Amino acid sequence: MLRVAFASDDRITVNQHFGAAQGFAIFALDGERSQLVEVAGFPPESMDGNESKLAAKIAALKGCAAVYCLAAGASAVRQLLAAGVQPIRLDDGSEIDPLLKQISVAIRDGGIAWVDKALRRDGDAARFERMAADGWEE
Repeated sequence: MLRVAFASDDRITVNQHFGAAQGFAIFALDGERSQLVEVAGFPPESMDGNESKLAAKIAALKGCAAVYCLAAGASAVRQLLAAGVQPIRLDDGSEIDPLLKQISVAIRDGGIAWVDKALRRDGDAARFERMAADGWEE
């Protein structure tokens, strides 16, 4: 399962700037279906460059492969990438449902670079966990 977040105040459209987002709708997806698994909410904030607001938002995205938003500042992009979350910038009013369908198709068939990378990373982590469980011999 791949977890993906959408900066949204209505859970229907991507309509928030990352730093000023009042909420994230977080979905778990596989190649067949998607399910809303969490909604993270934040108090209203201005986009004034206040760096302290980013830490809580990035922490809320733990385990997410990507976050879709209207925009993200350079500092937020750096911090997201360091946390393993790919920021995806969209135009205003992009609906979440078609994006979920696109991501599900990419999970099944490939074709979106960040999805392919996230699936490889998850596969490698699972492989190493299996190796550790089986024991390590040299």
